[in-house]
Amino acid sequence: MQCRILLTATLLAAPLLAADQLQSQRLKAFNDAKFGMFIHWGPYSLASVEASWPIMTPGKWGISEAEYRALPQRFDPTHFDPAAWVRLAKAAGQRYMVFTSKHHDGFCMFDSQYADYKITKTPYGKDILKQLADAAKAEGMPLGFYYSPPDLSHPAYRDTSKPASTNWRGEPARPEWPLYLDYMELQLRELLTRYGNVFVIWFDGLDNQQKYAGARFHELIRSTQPMTLINNRIGLTGDYVTPEQRLPKGIPRKGASVGATDPNDQGLADAPPGPEEFQPWETCMTINETWGYNKNDTRFKSSTQLIRALIDAASKGGNFLLNVGPMPDGIIQPEFETRLLAIGDWLKVNGDAIYGTTYGPLQSLPFGRMTAKGKTLYLHIFDMPKDTIELDGLKVRVASIKALDGNAAVKFTQSGGKLSIPVAGIKRDPHATVLALATR
Repeated sequence: MQCRILLTATLLAAPLLAADQLQSQRLKAFNDAKFGMFIHWGPYSLASVEASWPIMTPGKWGISEAEYRALPQRFDPTHFDPAAWVRLAKAAGQRYMVFTSKHHDGFCMFDSQYADYKITKTPYGKDILKQLADAAKAEGMPLGFYYSPPDLSHPAYRDTSKPASTNWRGEPARPEWPLYLDYMELQLRELLTRYGNVFVIWFDGLDNQQKYAGARFHELIRSTQPMTLINNRIGLTGDYVTPEQRLPKGIPRKGASVGATDPNDQGLADAPPGPEEFQPWETCMTINETWGYNKNDTRFKSSTQLIRALIDAASKGGNFLLNVGPMPDGIIQPEFETRLLAIGDWLKVNGDAIYGTTYGPLQSLPFGRMTAKGKTLYLHIFDMPKDTIELDGLKVRVASIKALDGNAAVKFTQSGGKLSIPVAGIKRDPHATVLALATR
């Protein structure tokens, strides 16, 4: 009898063990990648407005709902070159891409069998997502899909006889709501079965995300593509959490409330947590101030700002998903390309200090950040001290230090928990100087 009980317990535990192993594999690929490209693109690029928001909150966008809805009639991105996009992402050092398959407006950038408001009904007439998926596969680039649970064009999501501005949050109390959830399932099945391996399904559920029956769609994704990551914007935590346009002030713990745009995060670690306590996360951020292409938005972050944001994310164990909004003709504008290539140049020298790393043991450095990988600590110096770099509280012994730019050995002294590094002779990088500290 005891043997039978033990065997039954083992059999019951096996699926859980397999699920845990799959989650570990998914998260390792994600956490190791560290840097990705987000792409917001659609007919709205023609009007230099954000996706969807002009019909959700009209008044400041200079375009009516009817005018917005008519944009697909003249969307014809004849210069779209998916291979060029993937090559740019690789040159930038980005190790995955996430593309907006459908935003809140309901317009599909893929050839959904269940919608007419889609790319194959425009003058362009071809499946954008299929072309990008094929190009990404050819280059070995993991590709994920942003998919919006809100869909302002679907009559089961809301009463479409009314302006979208009056009911854009959806109407789950209407009897049609279950039909809308069925529509979501049909489209997600398309994304998961027609476009190859999917790195992530990136939901963006706005408010009251519980209304989308997240457990149903988690099960769909897990059963169809077990290695696909799921973010936290469909009412469940998923594989990782997603602050937006900002970096958390500390390292998120499991169960942390790290809001998309609310900076009042809850559950951040006061000190570096153990691996079992860490909450995987990714911040998404724009290069200027808008997600979609906007010819009037010239408030570009500098290459240095973006590199330091990537470092800051990595130093807290997170990922950095940097957005581009291609122009209406399909070309990624030069201001974006220049900055992406500058990040790529920095990563060619310093990538070991980013890829495959996690948060460092020292989190309150006044002059920079720290990442860690195995027994190596990477010191990212933003503001070089005048004479000596001082690290207090280091609990490990340092065997050697070298600069990643040239691998030159760097002198140091260590006494107790204090490490002193003279700055004389260290070659300075205008973005961030990186020193690799090999520990015993």
